[in-house]
Amino acid sequence: MKSATTAGIRHALITEFGKEADPERALQQQAYTKSPMPYLGVTMPVLRKAAKSVFKSHPINAAEVWHNTALAIWRKAEYREERYVAIELVALPRYRKWLTPDSLPMLEEFIVTGAWWDFVDHIATGFFGHLLAHYPETLKPLLWTWATDENIWRRRTAILAQLKYKSLTDEKLLFHALESSMDEKEFFLRKAIGWALREYSKSRPDVVIDYVEKHAQRLSNLSKREALKVLRKRGITT
Repeated sequence: MKSATTAGIRHALITEFGKEADPERALQQQAYTKSPMPYLGVTMPVLRKAAKSVFKSHPINAAEVWHNTALAIWRKAEYREERYVAIELVALPRYRKWLTPDSLPMLEEFIVTGAWWDFVDHIATGFFGHLLAHYPETLKPLLWTWATDENIWRRRTAILAQLKYKSLTDEKLLFHALESSMDEKEFFLRKAIGWALREYSKSRPDVVIDYVEKHAQRLSNLSKREALKVLRKRGITT
């Protein structure tokens, strides 16, 4: 096994991706995500398999190396798949012990410079969800502040951080995040509001119905439609 170096990892990844790159798919992927950064045209299953293999062959033995490697891959990326790999590196279970509040500046850089749903949603629901559960004394004040941030992607992170929390959701934090963006016309905020409420409706349908009724004049049609989608399918509400 080779020890981890950013250059070695990037070379190994590009080599692996080159075997499966599809220029036609790359153009389709770029058009779908409206990305200014080009794609190689590698599917996510192939990307994850390649990343898993490369990181197994280039083990990381310290939190600082893990952090610096993820940041370097992100910053040096020429193709969007490389940034997906940086996120995959952070997500690897064997390095999960290093995902602590010390990681927040790195994650914030991913969010602010990535500035698009395909990056932010994974970071919000996966990494911030994990950090909030394990370090609430740090994450709650941060997300409370981000809920009113000028940057829409920090706001979206605050809205979606508890997406997988079900009955463990901190309603005060969630509703603060929702209401801070409820009057905004930005599509990605309206969609996130509806998505967060829709997921919470699976655990607390009564709460979500009451919430939507209470804020019916402020919630956008998109947010309301998304919020009640599951309940309507179940025939709980109309």
